[in-house]
Amino acid sequence: MRKTSKGDETKMLNEHCSVERIADGVLRLTITNAGKANILSTPVILALTEGIRELAQDSTLRALVLASCGDRSFIGGADIGEMARLDPRSGEQFIRKLSELCEAVRRFPAPVVARIQGWCLGGGLELAMSCDMRVAAPSAQFAMPEVKVGIPSVIHAALMPRLIGMARARRMILTGATIDAATALQWGLVDAVAGEDGLDSAVLREVAPILECGPAVITAQKALMREWDELPLSGAIEVSVSAFGQAFNTGEPQRAMQAFLDEKAKRRMEAV
Repeated sequence: MRKTSKGDETKMLNEHCSVERIADGVLRLTITNAGKANILSTPVILALTEGIRELAQDSTLRALVLASCGDRSFIGGADIGEMARLDPRSGEQFIRKLSELCEAVRRFPAPVVARIQGWCLGGGLELAMSCDMRVAAPSAQFAMPEVKVGIPSVIHAALMPRLIGMARARRMILTGATIDAATALQWGLVDAVAGEDGLDSAVLREVAPILECGPAVITAQKALMREWDELPLSGAIEVSVSAFGQAFNTGEPQRAMQAFLDEKAKRRMEAV
């Protein structure tokens, strides 16, 4: 463990995962030792999955920021050198490991925010889309170039039509086209593009409203929204009814609603 310039502690969970606390209840997991372009090789994929699953056990965590080293890329995709040696069986094994990493992020109890700088390609974009929110640097570039190297975009590329619509997803996936951060924002692929104060400030701005809410309701809401993705409408409505009732077991609705009523009564008295 080492000290950062801000005095916070940075901990290595494993060779490819470092973690530091950037705000109360907020950790940043940084992909390390993955080359200049932060490439997803099997060792990196396995280490990231392990790190994500370890952090998922921390019940005090309110949000997780997924980041990477350097300015060149967030993740430059899966390791082409490794994939060039695959056969049908090992190919399925490789992509299943990447799918498990994306699922570990998608099923993480607290919201996960992707901090995206530079290139965000292929498997890296799939990982980013598995996050709950994406914040990009103005120079960020996005593409799904798998078809250009003879493989289809698979696993969590299936999230893309839900985010940007089928027509735009079809264009990106079938042509391997690259879009910039401004276009990604317009299309809904990212939630925010950083301003002059920088990417880290933009990430914290997006996280701040989450931290203002109770931790139990955010955890429940994330889980519920994941079920909405997977259920037909009638089933999604039904599980929502149950989630609403269960929320009152936490005490958060009672406290938040009473605070609202108290503030409303205070303003009424001040207006008299």
